[in-house]
Amino acid sequence: MEIIVALLFLSVGLIVMIGSIKLGAKWGSDGPGSGYFPFYISLIILVSSSITLFQAFKNKEQAKEGFVEKEPFRQVLAVLIPAAVYVLGVQLIGIYVASAIYIAIFMAWLGKYVIWKAAAVGLGVSITLFMMFEYWFQIPLPHGSLINPLAFIGLQ
Repeated sequence: MEIIVALLFLSVGLIVMIGSIKLGAKWGSDGPGSGYFPFYISLIILVSSSITLFQAFKNKEQAKEGFVEKEPFRQVLAVLIPAAVYVLGVQLIGIYVASAIYIAIFMAWLGKYVIWKAAAVGLGVSITLFMMFEYWFQIPLPHGSLINPLAFIGLQ
């Protein structure tokens, strides 16, 4: 797995480096070009990935071990899959409703809280964020592209 990740980062580093060279990775008379800093960041990524790749080939004993055990992998998926559904939910029903549902489900499912406490905290956090962003900062966050569950209070 280390070899695969190192190769992935090597390719990303090369893509960023080529793009930054096209933008201008040199220092001009008026300061750094657009690609100056991305070029050096990609150089650091390339060097680090090369070292990781070298060490992965050098250490053959570690390659015989499994990448991940079953239980830790299940725990990662228990967080990753609901997070992906949450991102989809933000697009479809908006950030406030999706966040209230996400928080409540996680508190009840993983935190083992009673459902009414989880729902209260999820709703309270979402209402606080709604008030903070929509009214105080006047920064609209996504309300949902499929349906807008908050349309009943006049949000478009």
